[in-house]
Amino acid sequence: MQKNKQAPDFKEVRGGVTYARGFVANALSCGIKKPTATRLDLALVYSTQPTTSAGTFTTNRVKAACVRVSSEHLKKGNIRAIVANSGNANACTGRGGMAVARRECSIVARSLGLEDREVAVCSTGVIGLPMPMVRIEPRLPELCRNLAAKKGHDVASAIITSDTCEKEIAVHFKVGDKEVRIGSCCKGAGMICPNMATMICLICTDAAVSREALQSLVSEGVEYSFNRITIDGDMSTNDTCLVMANGASGVKLAPGRPGWKQFRAALHHVMLQQAWRIVRDGERITKFVTVRVKGAPTRTEARLVAKGVANSSLVKSSWNGGDPNWGRIIHAVGYSGKRVREEKVDIDIAGLPACRGGMQTDTPSDDLRARVQADSFDIVIDLHLGKEEYTVYTSDLSPEYVDFNRSEYAYWNQAKQDGLTR
Repeated sequence: MQKNKQAPDFKEVRGGVTYARGFVANALSCGIKKPTATRLDLALVYSTQPTTSAGTFTTNRVKAACVRVSSEHLKKGNIRAIVANSGNANACTGRGGMAVARRECSIVARSLGLEDREVAVCSTGVIGLPMPMVRIEPRLPELCRNLAAKKGHDVASAIITSDTCEKEIAVHFKVGDKEVRIGSCCKGAGMICPNMATMICLICTDAAVSREALQSLVSEGVEYSFNRITIDGDMSTNDTCLVMANGASGVKLAPGRPGWKQFRAALHHVMLQQAWRIVRDGERITKFVTVRVKGAPTRTEARLVAKGVANSSLVKSSWNGGDPNWGRIIHAVGYSGKRVREEKVDIDIAGLPACRGGMQTDTPSDDLRARVQADSFDIVIDLHLGKEEYTVYTSDLSPEYVDFNRSEYAYWNQAKQDGLTR
């Protein structure tokens, strides 16, 4: 998943979702969450020529209307436009929510000369509130005008919610004398847990790739990036990752052909970097922690143990306090794995041995404590029961996280004023 530093196949450059040729965008302020707000909250990304498309969505059994409609459209064929909003998730809104999602796609399609199925819709925000279409619908035709490649950053700004910053990345590489570009923007900061997370990730490339090959790459990339992150152990209703490839570079890519390995490496790099950005921008987090479990009898068990440790509130609280508490880690190992032998478990914290054979090492506690004061460190757990391994990227849990998530009353109060709820 990571770029080879010895012989890089691509170069990371400044840019975002419209870095690739043939992609344009626009974003507006509709006051979706609050009528008087002026921040951007409605966005559109559009390919000026036909695309092949791929995507993955939340595995939560409770799915937002936008997820249901977008996955339905993607099954029917390729998409050329993605309309996205922040401030309202359009989740758990019944038939009315489905009608709203379809209406958004229809208006955008008509404005751009597309079929409804060529438009995907993404929403993020508060769950359970009807979408304030009285403010959104009048602006959709305007959203489809004045599209420009330079407005990619506006899209990144319009889709963030509790994020503290926009998340953008762009890369390019050469195939012969032609350049292939990939650009992306995403959002995500809370309610983050595999499989998929509370996130929207939009990726555009000017390579020409078959639908089947693109979907295979996207599914593979998501497994090693967005499916490996967790902040709070909560899975959302709205998770979406969509990729469009329009062939504007003139480079046709396929497995086994020149440029394919570079494209795979570049696309997966984009996904992993965006996944890391989500965790590093987690709601009120102070630590970025990589949990690696090795020596497991099966990959499934390695995953269970890694997720168990990464999602443990006790473990995450100790990280927030700068406490190298390996006892909390091994307790999570014990209840997470089906086949764990205490006397075989080794644990390294930030590169230092903290536990060997299920018991404390002679590493000075002050040394361990000094290592976990850093804002980024690794936890390595060796079960010594096999050869399988699994890695999860996670964070600490802070008092500020709890305070930040205590209430969404203000949003419901606004919806009441809008006549959308009682």
